[in-house]
Amino acid sequence: MAEAALTRRQLLGTGALGIGGLLLGVNLRSAEVQAAPLAGGLFAPDAFIRIASDSRATIIIPQTEMGQGIYTSLTMLIAEELDLPLAGVTIEAAPANDALYGNPILKVQSTGGSTSMRAYWPLMRKAGSSARSMLRSAAARRWKVDPESCRTEAGEVIHDASGKRVAYGAIAVAAMRERPPIDPPLKKPSEFRLIGRSQHRLDTPGKTDGSVQYGIDAMPDGVRFATLACSPVLGGKVAHVDDSQAKGLAGVRQIIVMDDMVAVVGETSWAAMRGLAALDVTWDDGPNASLSTEDLREDLVRAGRQDGHVAHDTGARAKLPGDGLIEAHYELPLLAHAPMEPMNCTVHLTPGRCEVWVGTQVMTMAQRAAAEEAGLTPEQVVVHNYLIGGGFGRRLEVDGVRKAVRIARHVDGPVKVTWSREEDIGKAPYRSLYGGWLKARLQNGMPVAWSHRVAGPAVIGRWLPPAFDGKVDIDAVDAASETPYDLPAMFVDWVRHEPRGIYTGFWRGVGPNMNVFAVESFVDRLAHEAGQDPLQFRRALIGKHARARTVLDLAATKAGWGTPLPAESGRGISLQWAFGTYLCTIAEVSVADDGAVTVRRLTSAVDCGTPVNPDGIISQIQGGHVFGLSAALHGQITLVNGRTQQSNFHDYRVLRIDEVPLIDVHLVRSSEEPGGIGEPGTVSVQGAVNNAIYAATGVQLSRMPVDRSLLRKEVRA
Repeated sequence: MAEAALTRRQLLGTGALGIGGLLLGVNLRSAEVQAAPLAGGLFAPDAFIRIASDSRATIIIPQTEMGQGIYTSLTMLIAEELDLPLAGVTIEAAPANDALYGNPILKVQSTGGSTSMRAYWPLMRKAGSSARSMLRSAAARRWKVDPESCRTEAGEVIHDASGKRVAYGAIAVAAMRERPPIDPPLKKPSEFRLIGRSQHRLDTPGKTDGSVQYGIDAMPDGVRFATLACSPVLGGKVAHVDDSQAKGLAGVRQIIVMDDMVAVVGETSWAAMRGLAALDVTWDDGPNASLSTEDLREDLVRAGRQDGHVAHDTGARAKLPGDGLIEAHYELPLLAHAPMEPMNCTVHLTPGRCEVWVGTQVMTMAQRAAAEEAGLTPEQVVVHNYLIGGGFGRRLEVDGVRKAVRIARHVDGPVKVTWSREEDIGKAPYRSLYGGWLKARLQNGMPVAWSHRVAGPAVIGRWLPPAFDGKVDIDAVDAASETPYDLPAMFVDWVRHEPRGIYTGFWRGVGPNMNVFAVESFVDRLAHEAGQDPLQFRRALIGKHARARTVLDLAATKAGWGTPLPAESGRGISLQWAFGTYLCTIAEVSVADDGAVTVRRLTSAVDCGTPVNPDGIISQIQGGHVFGLSAALHGQITLVNGRTQQSNFHDYRVLRIDEVPLIDVHLVRSSEEPGGIGEPGTVSVQGAVNNAIYAATGVQLSRMPVDRSLLRKEVRA
């Protein structure tokens, strides 16, 4: 799937489709659909839709495909309204351009936060509808009939009364002379022929035959290969390098020493890796040389004692004092992303130009980062984006691009910089530690006041400053400041706490990861204190969120809630409203005498609004569950003397095939606008598993991952 990158010069001077192509561009800021003139086959990069004179259709996708199926689902939106068959459609990745391709929610060209479908649901449909209207008008003008007497189907305009029909490509030039509708009409759900029906993924054939290209596959002519080692402690520096052994190795061409990292360039990746291993590097660890995980946890607890910025207040603090006060503290650890495709970036730096080949979730941020490191303007940087072999938030960061450009400044010709797994796990931005402090007062078995304090970093404040008001990080309190429950008096505040000695970023599930875990664990705690069934307790708390009750009841029915289980087994609920999606997950677990936890089954019901590609939604929930269960059972990064103790999958565990439970996902059909789906499945697992353990053992854990030492039979007895 080639990139649709056109320079400004190409836009003004040459055409890419030849005479007779129809190009439609959508202004993402105003959502107005406009036609771009095509004199001499001219075409512009502000287009989502291209139709050539031979009826070949190309859809330019502004979001990055990283396994979530967005190439397929966004194409379905356009194809639905345009009455275009999916078969034969070519997909191209949009070039770096915030003005044309910026995510309407995030305002930058970014794929993350489960925003893709929410952001582009109306815009892509309007693009397709406008194109359809113009094509129909062109055909009607040719036939001298009323456009309303014409219909479209499978890439053709049809006039039933006369039996005439014409392919889109045959009227592409004429359609460019038609005025696009100001407010293009959208199909009613009853008219959908693609949306709501499972479609084969458009990227599957290329993945099956090996033709699809990831960033790590980029091979520009003359490329050399590099790998790097950064200071093992954040803030550390290179003190001394002995390169005598590395220089003599076959294939090693260059050793680059900078203040905070070293790199080896070779004729092959293996030569570069062998050369790096042969270096004897002495590091000055700097101010974080003694930092440990326990230091970070103590810092977090101290932060939680402070008052924070208020995110929600309906008078709970005045109602908390008195009998029936319940308190709890919950915490999540540092986590790495560990995407399957190693971090990589290929750069060719020449005077006045920088070319970058990379799989990134943030095209324009990558472009700007490369420009800054190269001393160029963004317009002098061309970024070729690729499919991503796993992002999970790791490729929302541009540290890999920056380091690759810094290395490329020392290399004559293109250089591919690939990180080892150990380098990425040891030096990457981590999902931060988070803390949640909750209080509630029960009266007649129901909460009359609820308080929730969140402590953690302002990732949004760093990553997207315009979205941060300097007081409350909207991501940090997501799913805390608003829950699926009708709580009569509620107070939520956030304490900004930036952990020292580590670099923090987004991780799949972002803010709701912490908050849903804390809220749902605490709801079970309250149900236990009130002597009520957790399912019925939740049902009683749900008011205006009727869709929450629907997924709760459906999941409970499908999971067999209330039916007998073997001894030392339990079921636990997690209910959430996040990313515009309602999801209930019920975990069924068993706990052995030695504290080992086996997750037997995960049952989920999801209402994500109008389901665009149902099979894709189910796949995303399943994949999210596996990712979240890896974190719940195994995931944590620990530090000793400033150094990360984990290095690869042997000690940074992900779920193994014999640990994967039966996963049942049930989709609720809805006519609401679509919600996000890439992250909810990850979020829901930890609370469900924790509550299932609580039901099985009577022990509620306050931290993840599961600590089996607290669940041993002799301890809980």
